[in-house]
Amino acid sequence: MNTEPILIELLHITKKYSEAVVALNDVRFQLNRGEIHALLGENGAGKSTLIKVLTGVEKRNSGIISFEGKEINPRSPQEAQDIGISTVYQEVNLCPNLSVAENIYIGREPKKGGRIDWNAINNQAKKLMEKFDLDINVTKRLDSYSVAIQQMVAIARASDISAKVLILDEPTSSLSRLEVDKLFDTMRLLRSQGMGIIFVTHFLDQVYEVTDTITVLRNGEYVGTYATAQLSRVELVGKMIGKEYSQISDKLQPHVEAETEGKLFADLQEVTGLGTVRDMNMSICYGEVLGLSGLLGSGRSETARLIFGIDKIEKGDLEIKGERVSLKSTLDAIKAGIAFCPEDRKTDGIVGDLSVRENIILALQAKKGMLNRITRQEAEEIAEQYIKKLEIKTPTSEQLVKNLSGGNQQKVILARWLATNPELLILDEPTRGIDIGTKAEIQKIVTDLAKQGMAVIFISSEIDEMLRCCSRIAILRDYKKIAEIKGSAISEQTIMRYIAGGEIDEKDY
Repeated sequence: MNTEPILIELLHITKKYSEAVVALNDVRFQLNRGEIHALLGENGAGKSTLIKVLTGVEKRNSGIISFEGKEINPRSPQEAQDIGISTVYQEVNLCPNLSVAENIYIGREPKKGGRIDWNAINNQAKKLMEKFDLDINVTKRLDSYSVAIQQMVAIARASDISAKVLILDEPTSSLSRLEVDKLFDTMRLLRSQGMGIIFVTHFLDQVYEVTDTITVLRNGEYVGTYATAQLSRVELVGKMIGKEYSQISDKLQPHVEAETEGKLFADLQEVTGLGTVRDMNMSICYGEVLGLSGLLGSGRSETARLIFGIDKIEKGDLEIKGERVSLKSTLDAIKAGIAFCPEDRKTDGIVGDLSVRENIILALQAKKGMLNRITRQEAEEIAEQYIKKLEIKTPTSEQLVKNLSGGNQQKVILARWLATNPELLILDEPTRGIDIGTKAEIQKIVTDLAKQGMAVIFISSEIDEMLRCCSRIAILRDYKKIAEIKGSAISEQTIMRYIAGGEIDEKDY
């Protein structure tokens, strides 16, 4: 382990947004001088919240933050920066309309005779860029350069203001391989100079390429801290998803067999999204539950968004029932027989201030068109039908949907899409954050729909859930499909090892 002095120590950090919503629970984290430390975890693990607490964006409920042995309480990112903690986000938080030099020295411009010394600013900025092996025109606007260059400018600024801690939050998501290599060279240079770097990423290959230490969070709680070289990828995946590989039985796990072979509903041929999924080949058949498995950032949700017309297909073909289609909008997808329950039901799903009835008929009304209005009586009949069918617990269909439990809100969203009579239902994390009983109910609904002939795409971070629901599973990593398994090949071992990037032995099949 690193024997360098401790730069930052967080102890017993708890952050509650309400008694029911605990984002961080007794979390700890330690960063040493001259260390690149990965902070990992799936969606909802607490990574972003911990960074916000450390940098003064969020106020913690309890716990201690120490910087070089002294307790600190930053109340804003500026206060954190003044202490020596600088953050570079995926979305570069500089001023795109100013020059590179202005961005580096904004707020601390050298003066001469009471006026800003532009020659000094430009000369110093050029020398600073040369330290990072960047030969660029520092007088040009920042937005005239690539995202990679903009990130390097942000890092250079952090180093020039004598930051001792650099937080990189998903810095490589929009970078090419060459740009990533350049960034890693810079990180290693800063590490050699004694800087401590917190690296938040979802790319496991990059974790093992550049980091010294890994801390894993799960569901807002501390799982553990490990030397990168001593933690295998399969073990890391297990700690992130809460399923230790060594505890998995050697025998194959139960899985759902498709009732019939099913004819093809949709086919993706070499589909690539703008900055997301690459060269995706995937078939979707009637009467089956196709699972999309992988870690955060693997491309699961991005694939769903392409199929539903939210994001644009840059190249490749999407065929529906044997015909090539171009979905220019989600309405096109709905009319093609596709339904989509999004990952974030609060933000992208329910309309909280509308009633259960109004939420259920939203998609059907969009499909029919505003000139073909659903009458109040028809809407009530549709709502009551699905309240009964899905056993939605609500006193009346006129209840505001925001007043229902999370599980019942999820059922309302499911009812909305079932009312459109879809041929393909895409479910992105449909059981996240709901109680065990309701989770089991939704899983049964999903498998029953497939038995009735519907095509279903099911996305979940829980491998157990995938095994219970899916008849075929496509495994994604780094925005590409790396494997597809079905029948006797479906097991927790196989899925975890593919996700981790390990080799698969014949015995896994």
